[in-house]
Amino acid sequence: MAEKRQNVVVVGGGWAGTLIARDLSAKLDASKYNLILVSDKPYFIHLIAGARFTVTAEGKLEDQALVPFDKLFHNGNGSVKIGKVVSVSGRAGEKGGEVVLEDGERIPYAALVLATGSSWPGPLDFPSKDADMRSHLASWRNKYEKANHVVIVGGGAVGLETAGEIRDFWPKKKVTVVHSEAQLLNDTYPDKFRRDIERRARLRGISLILGDKLDIPPEGTVGVTTHNGKQLPDADLVVPAYGARPNTDFVASLGESVLTQQGTVRVDEHLEVLGHPGVFAAGDIIEWKEQKQAAKAGTHAAVVAANVVSFLEGKPYKKVYKGSYEMILIPLGRTGGAGYLGFLWGIMLGDFFARLLKAKELMISQSRAMRGY
Repeated sequence: MAEKRQNVVVVGGGWAGTLIARDLSAKLDASKYNLILVSDKPYFIHLIAGARFTVTAEGKLEDQALVPFDKLFHNGNGSVKIGKVVSVSGRAGEKGGEVVLEDGERIPYAALVLATGSSWPGPLDFPSKDADMRSHLASWRNKYEKANHVVIVGGGAVGLETAGEIRDFWPKKKVTVVHSEAQLLNDTYPDKFRRDIERRARLRGISLILGDKLDIPPEGTVGVTTHNGKQLPDADLVVPAYGARPNTDFVASLGESVLTQQGTVRVDEHLEVLGHPGVFAAGDIIEWKEQKQAAKAGTHAAVVAANVVSFLEGKPYKKVYKGSYEMILIPLGRTGGAGYLGFLWGIMLGDFFARLLKAKELMISQSRAMRGY
Protein backbone atom coordinates (compact mmCIF):
# COMPACT_ATOMS: atom_id res chain seq x y z
CA MET A 1 0.00 0.00 0.00
CA ALA A 2 2.81 2.40 0.91
CA GLU A 3 4.42 1.90 -2.50
CA LYS A 4 1.18 2.79 -4.27
CA ARG A 5 0.80 6.10 -2.47
CA GLN A 6 1.67 9.23 -4.40
CA ASN A 7 3.95 11.88 -2.94
CA VAL A 8 2.75 15.40 -2.28
CA VAL A 9 5.87 17.46 -1.60
CA VAL A 10 6.05 20.88 0.08
CA VAL A 11 9.46 22.55 -0.23
CA GLY A 12 10.11 25.11 2.48
CA GLY A 13 9.60 25.05 6.24
CA GLY A 14 8.84 28.76 6.66
CA TRP A 15 5.57 30.61 7.12
CA ALA A 16 3.71 29.54 3.99
CA GLY A 17 5.21 26.06 3.70
CA THR A 18 4.35 24.96 7.23
CA LEU A 19 0.80 26.32 7.02
CA ILE A 20 0.20 24.54 3.71
CA ALA A 21 1.67 21.28 4.99
CA ARG A 22 -0.50 21.42 8.10
CA ASP A 23 -3.63 22.16 6.08
CA LEU A 24 -2.89 19.36 3.61
CA SER A 25 -2.28 16.89 6.45
CA ALA A 26 -5.93 17.34 7.41
CA LYS A 27 -7.25 17.18 3.84
CA LEU A 28 -5.29 14.39 2.15
CA ASP A 29 -6.25 10.72 2.37
CA ALA A 30 -3.25 9.07 4.01
CA SER A 31 -4.02 5.80 2.25
CA LYS A 32 -3.48 7.49 -1.11
CA TYR A 33 -0.96 10.25 -0.49
CA ASN A 34 2.36 10.55 1.27
CA LEU A 35 2.82 14.16 2.43
CA ILE A 36 6.46 15.25 2.69
CA LEU A 37 7.74 18.60 3.94
CA VAL A 38 11.31 19.32 2.80
CA SER A 39 13.11 21.92 4.91
CA ASP A 40 16.74 22.99 4.98
CA LYS A 41 16.40 23.78 8.69
CA PRO A 42 15.31 21.46 11.53
CA TYR A 43 12.54 23.81 12.70
CA PHE A 44 10.30 26.67 11.71
CA ILE A 45 11.82 30.06 12.51
CA HIS A 46 9.36 32.68 13.73
CA LEU A 47 11.04 35.54 11.89
CA ILE A 48 8.75 38.15 13.41
CA ALA A 49 10.79 37.74 16.60
CA GLY A 50 14.10 37.68 14.74
CA ALA A 51 15.12 41.27 15.41
CA ARG A 52 14.71 40.77 19.15
CA PHE A 53 16.32 37.39 19.63
CA THR A 54 19.34 38.35 17.53
CA VAL A 55 19.84 41.50 19.63
CA THR A 56 19.47 39.98 23.11
CA ALA A 57 19.46 36.67 24.97
CA GLU A 58 16.99 38.06 27.51
CA GLY A 59 14.01 35.76 27.86
CA LYS A 60 15.67 33.14 25.62
CA LEU A 61 13.08 33.84 22.95
CA GLU A 62 14.72 31.44 20.55
CA ASP A 63 13.51 28.55 22.74
CA GLN A 64 9.97 29.47 21.70
CA ALA A 65 10.60 31.12 18.32
CA LEU A 66 12.35 28.08 16.84
CA VAL A 67 9.38 25.74 16.51
CA PRO A 68 9.98 22.00 15.92
CA PHE A 69 8.00 20.19 13.24
CA ASP A 70 6.96 17.30 15.47
CA LYS A 71 3.39 18.56 16.00
CA LEU A 72 2.88 20.12 12.59
CA PHE A 73 0.82 17.41 10.91
CA HIS A 74 -2.73 16.54 11.88
CA ASN A 75 -2.91 12.93 13.10
CA GLY A 76 0.74 12.47 12.16
CA ASN A 77 -0.27 12.50 8.50
CA GLY A 78 3.04 13.67 7.06
CA SER A 79 6.80 13.47 7.39
CA VAL A 80 9.72 15.89 7.32
CA LYS A 81 12.88 15.57 5.27
CA ILE A 82 15.72 17.84 6.34
CA GLY A 83 17.74 18.80 3.30
CA LYS A 84 18.30 21.41 0.63
CA VAL A 85 16.57 21.12 -2.74
CA VAL A 86 18.96 21.89 -5.60
CA SER A 87 16.72 21.24 -8.60
CA VAL A 88 13.22 20.30 -9.68
CA SER A 89 12.37 18.20 -12.72
CA GLY A 90 9.10 18.53 -14.53
CA ARG A 91 8.32 19.29 -18.15
CA ALA A 92 6.15 22.25 -19.06
CA GLY A 93 2.57 21.14 -19.61
CA GLU A 94 3.11 17.71 -18.08
CA LYS A 95 2.22 16.40 -14.63
CA GLY A 96 4.61 15.08 -12.02
CA GLY A 97 8.36 15.15 -11.61
CA GLU A 98 11.07 14.94 -8.99
CA VAL A 99 12.80 17.17 -6.49
CA VAL A 100 16.53 16.57 -6.13
CA LEU A 101 18.29 17.15 -2.82
CA GLU A 102 21.84 18.29 -2.26
CA ASP A 103 22.84 14.81 -1.08
CA GLY A 104 21.58 13.31 -4.35
CA GLU A 105 18.29 11.90 -3.06
CA ARG A 106 15.46 12.18 -5.55
CA ILE A 107 11.84 12.45 -4.38
CA PRO A 108 9.12 11.97 -7.01
CA TYR A 109 5.98 14.05 -6.68
CA ALA A 110 2.42 13.98 -7.98
CA ALA A 111 1.87 17.52 -6.69
CA LEU A 112 4.48 20.04 -5.57
CA VAL A 113 4.37 23.23 -3.51
CA LEU A 114 7.25 25.72 -3.59
CA ALA A 115 7.42 27.93 -0.51
CA THR A 116 11.09 28.62 0.13
CA GLY A 117 10.77 32.22 1.30
CA SER A 118 13.45 34.90 1.31
CA SER A 119 17.01 35.25 2.53
CA TRP A 120 18.14 38.31 4.45
CA PRO A 121 21.68 39.60 4.92
CA GLY A 122 23.29 40.09 8.32
CA PRO A 123 21.60 38.99 11.56
CA LEU A 124 18.65 37.30 9.84
CA ASP A 125 20.87 35.20 7.59
CA PHE A 126 20.24 32.12 9.68
CA PRO A 127 22.36 28.96 9.19
CA SER A 128 20.73 25.62 8.46
CA LYS A 129 22.23 23.56 11.31
CA ASP A 130 21.10 24.09 14.89
CA ALA A 131 24.62 24.29 16.33
CA ASP A 132 25.53 26.94 13.76
CA MET A 133 22.32 28.80 14.57
CA ARG A 134 23.24 29.02 18.25
CA SER A 135 26.72 30.29 17.36
CA HIS A 136 25.20 32.82 14.97
CA LEU A 137 22.93 34.21 17.69
CA ALA A 138 25.74 34.39 20.23
CA SER A 139 27.97 36.19 17.74
CA TRP A 140 25.45 38.89 16.87
CA ARG A 141 24.43 39.44 20.47
CA ASN A 142 28.08 39.93 21.35
CA LYS A 143 28.54 42.41 18.50
CA TYR A 144 25.57 44.49 19.62
CA GLU A 145 26.64 44.45 23.25
CA LYS A 146 30.18 45.61 22.48
CA ALA A 147 29.24 48.30 19.94
CA ASN A 148 29.04 51.95 20.94
CA HIS A 149 27.37 53.25 17.78
CA VAL A 150 25.30 50.86 15.68
CA VAL A 151 24.47 51.96 12.13
CA ILE A 152 21.66 50.07 10.42
CA VAL A 153 21.48 50.23 6.64
CA GLY A 154 17.85 49.99 5.58
CA GLY A 155 14.84 51.84 6.94
CA GLY A 156 12.22 49.22 6.26
CA ALA A 157 10.45 47.17 8.92
CA VAL A 158 13.48 44.99 9.72
CA GLY A 159 15.82 47.94 10.12
CA LEU A 160 13.41 49.91 12.28
CA GLU A 161 12.54 46.95 14.50
CA THR A 162 16.22 46.18 15.00
CA ALA A 163 16.92 49.81 15.90
CA GLY A 164 14.03 49.80 18.36
CA GLU A 165 15.23 46.62 20.06
CA ILE A 166 18.76 47.98 20.48
CA ARG A 167 17.51 51.24 22.00
CA ASP A 168 15.15 49.30 24.26
CA PHE A 169 17.82 47.02 25.71
CA TRP A 170 20.67 49.56 25.65
CA PRO A 171 19.10 53.01 26.02
CA LYS A 172 22.48 54.78 26.08
CA LYS A 173 23.76 53.17 22.89
CA LYS A 174 23.83 55.33 19.76
CA VAL A 175 21.73 53.96 16.90
CA THR A 176 21.51 55.42 13.40
CA VAL A 177 19.37 54.21 10.50
CA VAL A 178 20.47 55.04 6.94
CA HIS A 179 17.69 54.78 4.37
CA SER A 180 17.91 55.41 0.63
CA GLU A 181 14.49 57.03 0.30
CA ALA A 182 13.45 60.47 1.56
CA GLN A 183 10.99 58.80 3.94
CA LEU A 184 11.14 55.55 5.89
CA LEU A 185 9.59 52.34 4.49
CA ASN A 186 8.38 52.59 0.87
CA ASP A 187 5.56 54.19 -1.07
CA THR A 188 3.22 51.25 -0.52
CA TYR A 189 2.29 53.16 2.63
CA PRO A 190 0.88 56.70 2.77
CA ASP A 191 3.09 59.65 3.62
CA LYS A 192 1.19 60.30 6.84
CA PHE A 193 2.15 56.89 8.19
CA ARG A 194 5.75 57.17 7.02
CA ARG A 195 6.02 60.55 8.78
CA ASP A 196 4.44 59.07 11.91
CA ILE A 197 6.87 56.17 12.19
CA GLU A 198 9.74 58.63 11.60
CA ARG A 199 8.48 60.80 14.46
CA ARG A 200 8.18 57.80 16.76
CA ALA A 201 11.65 56.54 15.88
CA ARG A 202 13.22 59.91 16.61
CA LEU A 203 11.37 60.13 19.94
CA ARG A 204 13.04 56.85 20.92
CA GLY A 205 16.46 58.29 20.27
CA ILE A 206 17.03 56.66 16.88
CA SER A 207 18.97 58.95 14.55
CA LEU A 208 17.93 58.91 10.90
CA ILE A 209 19.82 59.69 7.70
CA LEU A 210 17.31 59.70 4.86
CA GLY A 211 17.82 59.91 1.10
CA ASP A 212 21.32 58.50 1.43
CA LYS A 213 23.21 55.21 1.14
CA LEU A 214 26.04 53.46 2.95
CA ASP A 215 28.21 50.58 1.83
CA ILE A 216 28.80 47.78 4.35
CA PRO A 217 32.46 48.11 5.48
CA PRO A 218 34.72 45.24 6.57
CA GLU A 219 33.97 43.98 10.06
CA GLY A 220 35.94 45.87 12.68
CA THR A 221 35.89 49.17 10.80
CA VAL A 222 35.45 52.25 12.99
CA GLY A 223 34.09 55.33 11.26
CA VAL A 224 32.04 55.38 8.03
CA THR A 225 30.98 57.93 5.44
CA THR A 226 27.72 57.80 3.50
CA HIS A 227 27.44 58.28 -0.26
CA ASN A 228 26.39 61.90 0.32
CA GLY A 229 29.41 62.55 2.51
CA LYS A 230 27.81 62.29 5.95
CA GLN A 231 30.51 61.20 8.39
CA LEU A 232 29.87 58.95 11.36
CA PRO A 233 33.37 58.79 12.88
CA ASP A 234 32.43 56.68 15.91
CA ALA A 235 30.30 54.08 14.11
CA ASP A 236 31.75 50.68 15.07
CA LEU A 237 29.06 48.25 13.89
CA VAL A 238 27.24 48.46 10.55
CA VAL A 239 24.27 46.12 10.16
CA PRO A 240 22.67 45.33 6.77
CA ALA A 241 18.86 45.28 6.98
CA TYR A 242 17.85 45.48 3.35
CA GLY A 243 17.62 43.46 0.17
CA ALA A 244 15.71 40.29 1.01
CA ARG A 245 16.17 37.88 -1.90
CA PRO A 246 13.80 35.05 -2.90
CA ASN A 247 15.26 31.56 -2.41
CA THR A 248 14.43 30.36 -5.89
CA ASP A 249 17.71 29.57 -7.67
CA PHE A 250 16.76 25.89 -7.86
CA VAL A 251 13.38 26.69 -9.44
CA ALA A 252 15.12 27.75 -12.67
CA SER A 253 15.49 24.03 -13.43
CA LEU A 254 11.78 24.04 -14.31
CA GLY A 255 12.51 26.39 -17.21
CA GLU A 256 13.71 29.92 -17.87
CA SER A 257 10.20 31.33 -18.12
CA VAL A 258 9.24 30.28 -14.59
CA LEU A 259 11.23 33.04 -12.85
CA THR A 260 11.18 36.81 -13.29
CA GLN A 261 14.39 38.86 -13.44
CA GLN A 262 13.94 39.52 -9.72
CA GLY A 263 13.85 35.77 -9.01
CA THR A 264 10.17 35.56 -8.13
CA VAL A 265 7.99 32.71 -9.42
CA ARG A 266 5.34 33.41 -12.04
CA VAL A 267 1.97 32.09 -10.92
CA ASP A 268 -1.64 32.38 -12.07
CA GLU A 269 -4.70 33.31 -9.99
CA HIS A 270 -4.77 29.79 -8.51
CA LEU A 271 -1.13 30.22 -7.39
CA GLU A 272 -0.16 27.48 -9.82
CA VAL A 273 3.21 27.93 -11.52
CA LEU A 274 2.65 29.02 -15.10
CA GLY A 275 2.91 26.10 -17.52
CA HIS A 276 3.37 23.48 -14.80
CA PRO A 277 0.14 21.73 -13.75
CA GLY A 278 0.20 20.54 -10.15
CA VAL A 279 3.12 22.76 -9.16
CA PHE A 280 2.10 25.62 -6.87
CA ALA A 281 3.97 28.43 -5.15
CA ALA A 282 3.24 30.59 -2.12
CA GLY A 283 4.74 33.13 0.25
CA ASP A 284 7.51 35.61 -0.47
CA ILE A 285 8.62 33.91 -3.67
CA ILE A 286 5.55 34.54 -5.82
CA GLU A 287 5.39 37.30 -8.41
CA TRP A 288 2.46 39.33 -7.13
CA LYS A 289 2.08 43.05 -6.61
CA GLU A 290 2.06 43.06 -2.83
CA GLN A 291 4.50 43.44 0.03
CA LYS A 292 6.34 40.29 1.08
CA GLN A 293 5.05 39.63 4.60
CA ALA A 294 4.24 36.71 6.87
CA ALA A 295 0.71 38.11 7.21
CA LYS A 296 0.02 37.15 3.58
CA ALA A 297 1.01 33.50 4.08
CA GLY A 298 -2.26 32.36 5.62
CA THR A 299 -4.29 33.50 2.63
CA HIS A 300 -1.79 31.97 0.21
CA ALA A 301 -1.90 28.71 2.16
CA ALA A 302 -5.68 28.42 2.03
CA VAL A 303 -5.68 28.89 -1.75
CA VAL A 304 -2.82 26.49 -2.42
CA ALA A 305 -3.97 23.69 -0.11
CA ALA A 306 -7.48 23.68 -1.59
CA ASN A 307 -6.18 23.72 -5.16
CA VAL A 308 -3.66 20.93 -4.53
CA VAL A 309 -6.53 18.71 -3.39
CA SER A 310 -8.60 19.67 -6.43
CA PHE A 311 -5.68 18.92 -8.73
CA LEU A 312 -5.12 15.48 -7.23
CA GLU A 313 -8.83 14.68 -7.53
CA GLY A 314 -8.94 15.91 -11.12
CA LYS A 315 -11.47 18.61 -10.28
CA PRO A 316 -11.62 22.32 -11.21
CA TYR A 317 -9.71 24.54 -8.82
CA LYS A 318 -11.82 25.91 -5.99
CA LYS A 319 -9.79 28.90 -4.85
CA VAL A 320 -8.63 32.08 -6.56
CA TYR A 321 -6.10 34.46 -4.99
CA LYS A 322 -7.24 38.06 -5.27
CA GLY A 323 -4.49 39.67 -3.25
CA SER A 324 -4.48 40.94 0.32
CA TYR A 325 -4.92 44.25 2.08
CA GLU A 326 -1.64 45.95 2.82
CA MET A 327 -0.99 46.32 6.51
CA ILE A 328 2.06 46.63 8.69
CA LEU A 329 2.80 46.71 12.42
CA ILE A 330 6.26 47.83 13.48
CA PRO A 331 7.28 47.51 17.14
CA LEU A 332 10.02 49.89 18.28
CA GLY A 333 11.04 47.85 21.29
CA ARG A 334 8.78 46.13 23.82
CA THR A 335 6.53 49.04 24.72
CA GLY A 336 5.27 50.53 21.47
CA GLY A 337 5.57 51.28 17.79
CA ALA A 338 3.11 52.02 15.02
CA GLY A 339 0.89 50.28 12.52
CA TYR A 340 -1.14 50.88 9.38
CA LEU A 341 -4.17 49.00 8.07
CA GLY A 342 -4.83 49.61 4.39
CA PHE A 343 -8.61 49.34 4.29
CA LEU A 344 -11.56 51.69 4.85
CA TRP A 345 -9.94 55.12 5.01
CA GLY A 346 -6.56 53.78 6.04
CA ILE A 347 -6.25 53.19 9.78
CA MET A 348 -3.16 54.20 11.75
CA LEU A 349 -2.30 52.55 15.06
CA GLY A 350 -0.01 53.82 17.81
CA ASP A 351 1.95 52.55 20.80
CA PHE A 352 -0.97 50.91 22.60
CA PHE A 353 -2.02 48.71 19.70
CA ALA A 354 1.57 47.99 18.67
CA ARG A 355 2.30 46.81 22.20
CA LEU A 356 -0.96 44.88 22.51
CA LEU A 357 -0.84 43.14 19.14
CA LYS A 358 2.84 42.56 18.57
CA ALA A 359 5.56 44.37 20.52
CA LYS A 360 5.18 42.63 23.87
CA GLU A 361 5.13 38.98 22.79
CA LEU A 362 5.87 39.25 19.05
CA MET A 363 3.02 36.84 18.22
CA ILE A 364 5.10 33.83 19.24
CA SER A 365 2.28 31.96 20.99
CA GLN A 366 -0.07 32.43 18.00
CA SER A 367 2.61 31.23 15.61
CA ARG A 368 3.30 28.12 17.68
CA ALA A 369 -0.41 27.34 17.91
CA MET A 370 -0.68 27.54 14.11
CA ARG A 371 1.94 24.78 13.97
CA GLY A 372 0.38 22.41 16.49
CA TYR A 373 1.78 23.77 19.78
